[in-house]
This record gives sequence, structure tokens and C-alpha cells, in this order.
Amino acid sequence: STINPFEIPIIPKGEEPGDVFKSHILNLVGLLKLMLGKVSPEEDAIIDRALTETYASRGITAETKDFTGIQPPLLEDLETILRNMEGGRGMADRLYKFTKGTYAGFTNRPTNVDIKNRLIVFSVRDLEEGLRPIAIYIVLNFVWNLIRAEFKKRIMVIDEAWWLMKYPDSASFLFGLVKRCRKYFLGVTTITQNVEDFLDSPYGRPIITNSSIQLLLKQAPSSMDVLQKTFALSDAERNLLVEANVGEGLFFAGLNHVAIAVLASYFENKIITTKPEELLEMEE
Repeated sequence: STINPFEIPIIPKGEEPGDVFKSHILNLVGLLKLMLGKVSPEEDAIIDRALTETYASRGITAETKDFTGIQPPLLEDLETILRNMEGGRGMADRLYKFTKGTYAGFTNRPTNVDIKNRLIVFSVRDLEEGLRPIAIYIVLNFVWNLIRAEFKKRIMVIDEAWWLMKYPDSASFLFGLVKRCRKYFLGVTTITQNVEDFLDSPYGRPIITNSSIQLLLKQAPSSMDVLQKTFALSDAERNLLVEANVGEGLFFAGLNHVAIAVLASYFENKIITTKPEELLEMEE
């Protein structure tokens, strides 16, 4: 399955098409910064102008009142615009691997995701390490646009969230999503194995404080100083997390901390296990 990040979002009820389009452009700028790596202020301005011209080539502007039926551009269209702009050729060269190179199959095709199922899983497990934060950003933006378009109760679970926290633009996007999700009847769960990396971002602590509940499982001793300070842990709670067995940890609800042991049923364990010997046994 593929997602075209240039696809115009469905206009949520009560919002202006022009405002949605401008917000969409800002999100694309964040995505392109992930793709391009370090971007200078001059290149930032060029990207903004190139995006506007790319959409204008398809008859799409901030003044367009109805985007229905208009074919959105692809990343390769932006590459072409950049290649013909003063100061844009270098960025066009850096985008080549996403348009015609190694990553083109994921980032340069029309959207073909079926969103009708009650449970939808977007897996980035088999993607190369350098593509994962880009893929997660694209998926989150895609899902967020769907959520805003149709008001109903949903839960979004983001595993390996520390990947997003490594980059300022994706961390900022995740923080904005967490702050606004309740308005759209959405619950967001972020999961990370590396809490220290999560907290290294300036958006890490605000995301945690915006969470109504938290769950900490077994932690490495090297992480405990920062965790004890962040979560106001007692020495006993600190020791509990260091010595915890699988499924054991601390559950936080408001100011209350309680020890917890999560026991998976037989069928739950078959779904969630990652132990090679158990996976091999199920195959047999």
C-alpha cells in the first residue's frame, strides 16, 4: 500500500478550504525537511514557493473552494519544479532517491490504502532505518486528516514513537496531534522502548504531561536518573522498575502511582510474542 503525501485532505466541517490547504503545505514542509536533512533558511523559502507552484500546476491554490475530483501532484512534480528554480537544483537531486530511486515505491505513487476496516495497521518494521521516520510522519499525517474529516470515537496507537522525537519537525507534529486529539474524539497512545531518547526532545515532556495515564515497564539502570526526576519516583519505585520482570511496572493515573503486573492470556500471547522459539512453534 502507498500514501501520496501530496493528496489534499478532506475539508472538515466548519473549516475553510484555504486554511486547510495552508496547513497542509506547512505539514509538507516538515516532511520535506525530514527527507532532505539539513535545510538552510534560503532553502526553506524555496521549498515553500516550490510547493505553491507545484499545486498551482494542477489548478490548486489557497483560493480553491472545492478540491473534489482534482488530481493531486506527486513528489516527482515537486522535484521537476525545484530543478527549474534558482537555488532548487541541489534539493531536487537530494529528492531523486524518493522519486525515481530506492524509495520511490513508497513516496511517489497515488494513495491506495483501504480505510474501511475497523482495525488498520501501518507497519514500518521492514523499512530501512533512514526511511522509518519519514514513513511514520506520512502515515500520521494521513490518519490525522482522516480523523479530522469524520467525527467519531477512535484510538490511534503509535509504536516506536521515539523515531519521531529524533527530529524537530516530526516531534512538533506529534506534539500538536496530542494536544488537539481530544477535540476530534481521538485517544492517542504513544509507545517507546527508549524513554531517554523520547525525553531528549523538547516536546517529550509536554507530550507526557498531556497524557492522562502512563505505564512504565522494566527500565535500564542508566535511564533511571532522568525517569525518577520526570515522573517523581520514590527510591522504592525506582528499584521496582530496574528489577521488574516481563509485564511488571508502574501505572500512573494523575498523581497516583501503583505497581502493576500485566498477564497475557494464551491467545493474546500468540498474537504479541516476538520470541523466536514461540514463533517457530506456531509455524510448525
